[in-house]
Amino acid sequence: MENIEALRTKLVERIFSTKNVNFLQAIENLFLSVEPQEHSDKYILSENQKELILIAEEDIKYGRTISDDELRKLDEEWMK
Repeated sequence: MENIEALRTKLVERIFSTKNVNFLQAIENLFLSVEPQEHSDKYILSENQKELILIAEEDIKYGRTISDDELRKLDEEWMK
């Protein structure tokens, strides 16, 4: 079975190269039938992602943050 990124790239290339409007409409209809409209703007997070968000929210709650300028300075020092 193909790697998902390779398959995605292959499909995108085929979609961009076609001039068949009916084919493109069929693809659009397929996407609409698979992704209900009411859920199309929501993200499905993995358990790992949910855990990282909870950790980040706790960091914000307890003030364990730094400014963008401070982060850039740390990056510059690290890159030296």
